[in-house]
Amino acid sequence: MHYGALVIVDHGTIEEKATQETSAWPSAEDSELVEPLFILGSPRSFTSLVCAMLGQNPAAYGVPELNLFMESTIGALVEELSSRFRQIQLHGLLRTVAQLYGGEQTMNAVDMARRWLFRRYDWTTQAVYRELCKTVSPLRIVDKSPIYTQKRETLDRISQTFPNAFYIHLVRHPLTQGESMMKVAKGLMAILADSIDYDTDPPTVDPQIIWYQMQQNIMGFLKGIPAHRQLRLRGEEVLSDPVPYLESVCGWIGFPRDDFAVECMLHPEDSPFANVGPWGANLGNDLNFLRSARFRPGRVRLGTLEGRLPWRADGKGFDDHVVALARELGYQ
Repeated sequence: MHYGALVIVDHGTIEEKATQETSAWPSAEDSELVEPLFILGSPRSFTSLVCAMLGQNPAAYGVPELNLFMESTIGALVEELSSRFRQIQLHGLLRTVAQLYGGEQTMNAVDMARRWLFRRYDWTTQAVYRELCKTVSPLRIVDKSPIYTQKRETLDRISQTFPNAFYIHLVRHPLTQGESMMKVAKGLMAILADSIDYDTDPPTVDPQIIWYQMQQNIMGFLKGIPAHRQLRLRGEEVLSDPVPYLESVCGWIGFPRDDFAVECMLHPEDSPFANVGPWGANLGNDLNFLRSARFRPGRVRLGTLEGRLPWRADGKGFDDHVVALARELGYQ
């Protein structure tokens, strides 16, 4: 099958080229799988909206944050997320299973989804993910789970499971991304990600740390992925002028990109996951997105790499290595 692949040239120029690749599936029973499109990005980098938009393409199935690859088995995943606070990281998976196998997202369907998972307690998360792919086939799953980018081993687990998957590296300016992180429960998101400068007294919550680490993890991982199966996009540009970007992405991965497909993608609110879910699985995505999942046309603000950071009381700006990486990604 031929795809139109996108290559980013000179920090954002898109060129289209035809490519062809021979499938290399791990087993014969998986030969009919359509491998997912993974959107890799740090939290608060427009991943929820972009995933929902692409997921509304007639050839796609956009899912909430599955977080499956956090662990190697379902049992380990359930145990890792067993605390009352961390159980919310299972909500996206529960909502997906409820919708796919129960046809709805209700409390009863979520209970069914929990039983579905426990019956697969000894399964690998890889096997469960492949089952989800088979269930939605011939559609392609579009998944964005920012937690995947915190550890390189998690990204490697993805490529081992899906050796022919496609990847979008979605980036956002470190200033506006950091501001957005700090607005979540007064910096709680950054604290949970251990994005803390311990060289100050007292330690300073600083989201630039996790921004840098995640971009490094993603870029290091993608060095091992063929160029025709990866794409880097700046979220501000995509959301400021979405139609040409959506059309180009669709040409790259082989999705339809006619007027009907584009119109569908401009309405992420039509996704069954673009709202608050039932009790027991009400999240699964960014809460602000779930409360209002519509795409709102308009220019998205860009930040600056100069000056003091608004979340630091000591007047410090971005570290030199953060500035260098941000400029490499096309920011000023």
